[in-house]
Amino acid sequence: MKKYLITCILAIATTLGACYYDVEEELYPSLDCTTAGATYSGVVEPILKAKCYKCHDAANNNGNITLEGYANVKKYVTSGQLLGSIKHSAGFSQMPKNEAQLIDCNIQKIEAWVNEGALQN
Repeated sequence: MKKYLITCILAIATTLGACYYDVEEELYPSLDCTTAGATYSGVVEPILKAKCYKCHDAANNNGNITLEGYANVKKYVTSGQLLGSIKHSAGFSQMPKNEAQLIDCNIQKIEAWVNEGALQN
């Protein structure tokens, strides 16, 4: 009986500890996503540094795409590649590759900056 009880406890513990996928937006929902006044230096660049530079900085340059520096980012804004990729639009490589899509608020902030003219501010 004791052996059966231990086996049951281990089975339950294993089931409860199984792999799962946390979605940041579900764990930490944002009540408000402020996109007004989104700037390159204050909003866009920090997002790119955190999520894109590990593959697309000047040193790595994966896929011959460098997002480090305003002039580089502006090329991909103008071509539509930046928004197409981060929004996972058809016809674009979904970025970040092999990772979850950026949270909606970050995408909205970048899109607002683009729609305001993608200024170097």
